[in-house]
Amino acid sequence: MSAEFQHITVLLNEAVDTLVGDGDGFYIDGTFGRGGHSALVLERLTPQGRLLAIDKDPEAIACAEQRFATEPRFDIERGSFAQLQEFVEARGLSGQLDGVLLDLGVSSPQLDDPSRGFSFMADGPLDMRMNPDVGESAAEWLSHATEAEIADVLYTYGEERHGRRMARAILAAQAEEPITTTGRLAKIIAEANPSWEKGKNPATRAFQGIRIYINRELEDLETCLEQALEMLKVGGRLVVISFHSLEDRIVKRFIRHHVKGDEHLPPGIPFTDDMLNKRLKAVTKAVKASRKEVDDNPRSRSAVMRAAVKLK
Repeated sequence: MSAEFQHITVLLNEAVDTLVGDGDGFYIDGTFGRGGHSALVLERLTPQGRLLAIDKDPEAIACAEQRFATEPRFDIERGSFAQLQEFVEARGLSGQLDGVLLDLGVSSPQLDDPSRGFSFMADGPLDMRMNPDVGESAAEWLSHATEAEIADVLYTYGEERHGRRMARAILAAQAEEPITTTGRLAKIIAEANPSWEKGKNPATRAFQGIRIYINRELEDLETCLEQALEMLKVGGRLVVISFHSLEDRIVKRFIRHHVKGDEHLPPGIPFTDDMLNKRLKAVTKAVKASRKEVDDNPRSRSAVMRAAVKLK
């Protein structure tokens, strides 16, 4: 891995301490990145333990194959963590997972490398795909998206209240010349943003929204959480690190729903607690990065970790 695009793993010890309860177990790192969590999980496993990693990014796959080439307990699949069930069933291990870890969002190497097209800080091709071999790039999507579609993405996934104004500006610029670079898109959005926030680039929310949409990040998260619950064994653990409110809200609601169980039983029928079909128990409150970690790695300041154990 190039020293130019290093990745600092967020909540490393907190996540792995919570995840690994049985050193002989079978675990999944659903977002390999550059292998920080995977490496520590492997340190905690016995020779009988196993770790399967998943990542969309070909550069992450190459890193894994090089870093753990001689590690017999490690395997990696290229794809989305929304394929978790597929990968587990292919190994004949359905319902036998001891833990699933998801470290959501975009990795530092993806953000820092202008050629990947994620960043508004440096000019590069407007791509934004975590897997550059699948689906439309951001530039391709913008070339045919309507004003309403763009505005909806900026508002829904970027929580950008000026999304409609930005969408009009994007379409006007697109009519003059196709938008193919991050620098040009960032400039268009910044000029259309009437209320710049102190300390935040005016294109931050819009870029987030487009990136999440292009990569189906929220849809894949919802799919993965449901699959993880089915693939975990009783006592298996789910650990998720989120970096913005949209992700965290999905994770929080999912855990809370399965902690409470079936709340809408027929009225007038007496029931016991075990009839509620409670499938999860929260094992931690929301965990955030320490002040020292935030000082060392400012990107950790928005990280929130939630975890739960499967009951049935």
